[in-house]
Amino acid sequence: MRIVLVGPPGAGKGTQASFIASHLGVPKISTGDIFRANISQGTPLGVKAKEYLDAGQLVPDELTIDIVRDRLGQADAAGGFLLDGFPRNVAQAEELDKILADNGVSPSAGKAYLDVVLDLEVDNGEVVKRISGRRLCRNDSGHIFHVDYSPSKAGDKCDICGGELYQRSDDAEEVVRTRLEVYAAETAPIIDYYREQGVLTTIDATGEVDVITARAFAAVDAARG
Repeated sequence: MRIVLVGPPGAGKGTQASFIASHLGVPKISTGDIFRANISQGTPLGVKAKEYLDAGQLVPDELTIDIVRDRLGQADAAGGFLLDGFPRNVAQAEELDKILADNGVSPSAGKAYLDVVLDLEVDNGEVVKRISGRRLCRNDSGHIFHVDYSPSKAGDKCDICGGELYQRSDDAEEVVRTRLEVYAAETAPIIDYYREQGVLTTIDATGEVDVITARAFAAVDAARG
């Protein structure tokens, strides 16, 4: 299956993407993960991407499209994929259709090259609370906490490995609100684009993670037939 996840930052796309991709046995392709890897490695792409992300802006289309085109051309994506973080606007959605056509994918459901697009819906206030409260461990442990939902018992230290906890620069409240404004202006219109193609399913992304996952699985299985 060929799937795209859309929704505002903080909607839980990354979490659900992992579950859905595993459920279907397809690769999860996250542009955010690709950019963050380049940022941590200090590559030229990472340096450019960081400037935009730190300001709460989107990485320019040309950089993002080149990365996605290369990734979708790899062998493991030939049988299907799950895209998280792309497309972010109608121009990218149109470019994705072209990429898939170039890769030999035939449209189905009329003119749609994708099988289903899952729109994770969540209130802006909840988004701000989710993201701005997130804290990461500076050690290479990958431990993540939240000041309200899952605080560390050690305060500003990781209670697992003792590393210092910090707030990522693009998780600051003012940056999150800017990201939401950008989403409303640039990304939300693709919901109509995919609705017109007949492949959009909106999912309530509030509540317990396993409940949201069950909703997503049901939508995917319905699209799979």
